[in-house]
Amino acid sequence: MGYGTAVFDMDGTILDTLDDLNDALNHTMERCGFPKRTLEETRRFVGNGIRKLIERAVPEDVPDSEIDGIKDVFMEYYEAHCADKTRPYKGIPELIKSLKNAGVKTAVVSNKADVAVQELCEEYFKGLFDVAIGERQGIDRKPAPDMVNKALEALFISDKRDAVYIGDSDVDLMTAKNSGLECIAVKWGFRDEAFLREHGAGILADAPEDLYDLIVGNSG
Repeated sequence: MGYGTAVFDMDGTILDTLDDLNDALNHTMERCGFPKRTLEETRRFVGNGIRKLIERAVPEDVPDSEIDGIKDVFMEYYEAHCADKTRPYKGIPELIKSLKNAGVKTAVVSNKADVAVQELCEEYFKGLFDVAIGERQGIDRKPAPDMVNKALEALFISDKRDAVYIGDSDVDLMTAKNSGLECIAVKWGFRDEAFLREHGAGILADAPEDLYDLIVGNSG
């Protein structure tokens, strides 16, 4: 007996979004007169939403009162360029199709702005996710359980033992814990295996094709 519902993180789990995030961040840094950031720095900064990404990227002496304005610069660019270089990880679309064919309900929850989440799902996973939820007003970002709970509610899932969360970061591990779900951590995302294990990962997937057996064929 496996899980009847699979809730996926987006960045670093189903989509490699790092290049587009880095390009948007560096466009923002240049526009605002700040030093650009490397791809590896951006990798470390992502995971807690765009505002936190901006807070981490700007110089330490930038006052908090300016962050929202800088975020607006980022969002204007990113909304127009969020799919320039972004691509699904190899095997992920096929995995989601296989899960759907097996009767598994699918959802994606992300701290990325909801407009970008919807656009990317439409671009790369059209018809594959039953529910997609990004950052919206009135819903606390991960690792709060709100997004996951809203997704499960939309899918009419009342027994959380029937659902599993799949992600690539410490934020995802905390989200699963806070939501009362089992978690599968993936090794191909923005955090490496050592980091994931250090933050409590117990079940890890080496490659997307491993997820099918872990979701459909693992009782948890």
